[in-house]
Amino acid sequence: MSISSRSAAVIGILLGVVLSWSSAVVAGDWPHRTVRLVAPVPAGTAPDFSARLFAERLSQRWGQPVIVENRPGADGMIGVSAFLGTDDDHTLLYAISAVVTVHPITQQKLPYDPVRELVPISPTSDVVLAIAASEKNSIRSLDGLVKTVRTEPGKLNWASSPGLPPFVVGGFLKNSKLDLALVSYRDIAPVLQDLGEGRIDVYVGSLGVIMPQVQAGRARLLAVASGVRVPLVPDVPTVTEAGYPELRMDGVVGFFGKRGMPDALRDRIASDVSAVASDPAICEKLAAVGQAARPGTAAEFAALLDQYRRRLADLAKTIEFKAPQ
Repeated sequence: MSISSRSAAVIGILLGVVLSWSSAVVAGDWPHRTVRLVAPVPAGTAPDFSARLFAERLSQRWGQPVIVENRPGADGMIGVSAFLGTDDDHTLLYAISAVVTVHPITQQKLPYDPVRELVPISPTSDVVLAIAASEKNSIRSLDGLVKTVRTEPGKLNWASSPGLPPFVVGGFLKNSKLDLALVSYRDIAPVLQDLGEGRIDVYVGSLGVIMPQVQAGRARLLAVASGVRVPLVPDVPTVTEAGYPELRMDGVVGFFGKRGMPDALRDRIASDVSAVASDPAICEKLAAVGQAARPGTAAEFAALLDQYRRRLADLAKTIEFKAPQ
């Protein structure tokens, strides 16, 4: 190797060390002022609840204020666009996984590339999804629902929250050759009202959203779509226990950064978020509102999102989904 080549190699090594050291310093020094969490959901929703819960605990760990900024609208796209439009390493995105798994399928043209522009930092929780039937009908179990739909095709209908349910349930119905009509709604309030009145037979969505109707005796839970039973409704079986594992759905929520975020900073934040998610007191508070804590690393979060993307792509083909023009 020539002297010039050796010099270039040494310079390259030193540059790498300096950059690595600088990244570590940034991660160790962060945050040194208020941290904003952009939540592309309305206040009072399940992701908003967990965002505020984590904001409070992270503020204690970081010694700086952590505030939640709700930016709802356009199925989350307004909030994501607002986040990506900031030039601030003290602003993070707190969102449900649908922003990087469902949106690329349901939106004909996104104003951003969620896979390239959003960096998974850490999951925080699963918004437990559930399947419920109106008390106005005779459905008492998933088996009962499937048998009724099979023997009386076209008699019953269903509605759901956006995101995973239309694909997962739609794929199950298509593969099982079941005729259960999907009724579309723009807002959740009319869905719950119609479920209670019997105009909607079945609803699939957030357990926390359904619970008021269940507690009022206007709806009954058939199953939870999580991997394990939920402390909030311990007597309700999982979809797997009920014999329909293909209906499992996990509404994962977590932290995202922007492309270019230093790995050391990403991992530092992930470590703190995971520590909060592992706190028994946090787990208890989440469980009380129909959520399940999910601590994890950045790599685990990224792998989970990749898995969801592949599953959704397959389901989209199954139901022959086409994004609206």
